[in-house]
Amino acid sequence: MSPTFDEVFCGLLPRLYRRAVMLAGSRQSAEDVVHEAYLKLAARPQRFLAHPEPYAYAFTTVLNIARDAHRKDRRQVLVEAMEGVEEVRAAGGVGCGAGPGGAAGGWDGGVERRHAELEAVRLLGRLSHRQAGIVILVDLDGYTIDQAAKIMKVHRGTAARHRARALDRLRAYLGASQHGRAGR
Repeated sequence: MSPTFDEVFCGLLPRLYRRAVMLAGSRQSAEDVVHEAYLKLAARPQRFLAHPEPYAYAFTTVLNIARDAHRKDRRQVLVEAMEGVEEVRAAGGVGCGAGPGGAAGGWDGGVERRHAELEAVRLLGRLSHRQAGIVILVDLDGYTIDQAAKIMKVHRGTAARHRARALDRLRAYLGASQHGRAGR
């Protein structure tokens, strides 16, 4: 007996939520994006189930919905700040005043990991959706450039160029933030 649409989609939910947060910028927006993706894919479950790689199919849908939501939000007058980033900064940075390794180099309750996730979301938010999508697929999900290009429905060279530009932009942002910290 083959798995149902809900079984396959629910198996992908944790991974889709993590990637949607990186694309949408907040947990609430990510939930909305994944819910929209579910509704869109559930309208034609046979396409989703027949796809050789359901995660890639679902990720592409999530990426498109996140991009459309971003375009719609850009037209709004007020733009909300990302959830959590200001609270982490206001609390004194990583580990709420503890050093970079947390409390005495031990387990910090996941604060450092959460800070790293928020920083990744912030940095990915500075990229175009295509650039962020390629970086997520290649550098976080482990796909090859060829596979990512096929998922994103672009030529291999286009995917490689988007990734190279994205990595250059990320390096520039990180270099500027490191330079800013050294200047204090």
